[in-house]
Order: sequence, then structure tokens, then C-alpha cells
Amino acid sequence: MYHTRRHFITHSAAAASAIALPSLALAQSFPAKPIRYICPWPAGGSTDAVMRALADSAAKILGQQILVDNKPGAGGMLGANELVNAAPDGYTLSQLPHGVFRIPHMQKAQFDTLKDFTWIACLTGYTFGLVVPADGPIKSIKDLVAYAKANPGKFNYGSTGTGTSPHLAMEEFAQRAGIQLNHVPFKGNADNMQAILGGHTMAASDATGWAPHVASGKLRLLATYGSKRTKRWPDVPTLDELGYKTVSDSPFGVCGPKGMDPAVTRTLHDAFKRTLEDPAVLAMLEKFDQSVIYMDTDTYTRWARETYVAEKATIERLGMAAKS
Repeated sequence: MYHTRRHFITHSAAAASAIALPSLALAQSFPAKPIRYICPWPAGGSTDAVMRALADSAAKILGQQILVDNKPGAGGMLGANELVNAAPDGYTLSQLPHGVFRIPHMQKAQFDTLKDFTWIACLTGYTFGLVVPADGPIKSIKDLVAYAKANPGKFNYGSTGTGTSPHLAMEEFAQRAGIQLNHVPFKGNADNMQAILGGHTMAASDATGWAPHVASGKLRLLATYGSKRTKRWPDVPTLDELGYKTVSDSPFGVCGPKGMDPAVTRTLHDAFKRTLEDPAVLAMLEKFDQSVIYMDTDTYTRWARETYVAEKATIERLGMAAKS
């Protein structure tokens, strides 16, 4: 009896070791080739710049190239669409913007937000704001509301796409202000800035790709969307403090396809976490007034589930839910 039990334990341990070995070997050999990191926004925008800094830093830690691949359009959903069909080997990664929690509630999506992704690590989050031409008649949110009430549906603004945080924040603000605005969706920050600087739109709701134009005096920052004022623009009010109960920051980081080997996920998590200590990365975050918002794999996964549920309620409140 004792011999049999000892034999069983010995063989069970050996079997467990055998199962663990491929995972260990995979982690030790990973990465053996360049990694593709999808940026679902155009080149030249603020997200692109931050992701390239993260990729360069993580590449040095991992000893392997990380190539940023821009796939703009569809409100930032093209990275998510690609992850659904990618091998779960750690060589295809993407930013998953806040739209992945909203779009499925608004229209049919190619992915299941809760089942199709590995939430590796959250790293940072945006500062969003509303800008207008500095030489135009709109000098404040109060001016904008007054104009929109006097000219229903005539005030147009650009965003980085339907269902994105800059779009939803403006729709929430408009609903609470009792005004009707015209939404013009773009593929990303670079296109949105070209439109407002070229006089094609009256305002732009976006992440801080507008910062250099505010600094140069071409654009005026009317409000930011965080829970508190920014360090860089302390004189600019938030939509929340102005009484519109609108807060948005959209944390993001690095994600992969579902079914990734836990050892590979851990290797990637550890490398990207270390990028948050890199002066070059921190300088890039500072440039775009983005704070470090770190979450490990378990916390990021839990946050994703909670956010998906919360965004469903927001979409329904705004009357933007898909009709069944």
C-alpha cells in the first residue's frame, strides 16, 4: 500500500514536471524573433509616439525587436480584430483602446471583449480635452454651450472615431448641457488635428496630440476630462467641475490574443512593467501629460470585466445601444 502510494506520488510529480517543462522552455526561449505591437491609430499621433517609446524600451529588456505596426480606422478596433485571428504565441500584441468595452454594445463586433484577449499589463492613460481655434469666437465652454443652443446641430467637432473616449465624453457633455453637436469621426489624432488646424472643424475632442498647438497659440484648450485639473494646464477647468459630470481617462497598455502561455505572458508583463522606470518612456508620457497607470495581468483582467459592464450602462444612458 505504502509502496503503491509512493509510486503514485513519484509518477504524479514526474508527470506534472513534464507538463511544466514545455512552458518553462518556451518562456526561456521567448522571444526568439521580432514581436509585432499593433497601434490602432495613425503614425504621428500621441498614441503612436507613446507606444514607440514603450516598444523601444521593452525591446532592450527582451533583447528582441518590437515593431510598431499602425492599423488606423474603425474607431481603434483594427488591433482587436487582428488579435482574434493571431496565434497566441506572444509575437502579436496590441493596444486595446476603451472602444473595445463600448463598440460591442453599439454594433456587431468581430470580437468578444471578455473572451478573446489576454490583458497583459496596463501602463498609462490619456489626458483628454476639447480644443478650438485660438482666434475664433469660442473662448470658453460657456461660449460653446451658448452658441450650440442658438444654433442647434451647427457646431461640429472632430474626434478619433465613433465610440472612442473623445467621442463618448463629448456626447455625455452634450446630453448634460442640453445641446446638440455635430460629430465628425477621424481615424486618429493626426487627422483630427489636421482638420481643426485647416479650419474644417470647429473643435476637436482628443488626447493631448493638441498640446504643441495649444503651446504655440494656434489652439485654445477649453476643458479637460479628468477627475482633476492637469499639472500642465492648471488654469483649465475640467468638464466635471463645470457641472457636466463627465470624467474620462481611458487606461491602456499591452494585450495579446486569448490562450497565451502564462510564462510568456509573465515575460511580457515583466518587460513592459520595467519600461515604466525608463527615463525615455517617462519623458514621452510627460510630453503628452499621461500619467503612469500600472495594473498587473490579474488586476487588468478584472478591471476589463468591470469596465465592460459599466460602459454598457453608459451606452444605454446615451441612447446609443444597438437595437436588437
